[in-house]
Amino acid sequence: MEKIIIENRTDMSLEDALSFVKHVISDGRISETAKGKQYCFCTTWTDGTIVYAHKNQKSDRFIVTI
Repeated sequence: MEKIIIENRTDMSLEDALSFVKHVISDGRISETAKGKQYCFCTTWTDGTIVYAHKNQKSDRFIVTI
């Protein structure tokens, strides 16, 4: 079973934040760490939105910020 955690640190709706996270997930696990492959550490958009990805033991956590 997979689990994701989304932390929305913006004033955008959760639906909008989810679309940014969905984009990161659709690109796949492209970053290499000692823990193995994970989603891109930091993805930015031209509107200033940033999504940080962290791999936890049993989940992936995404932080959406500006």
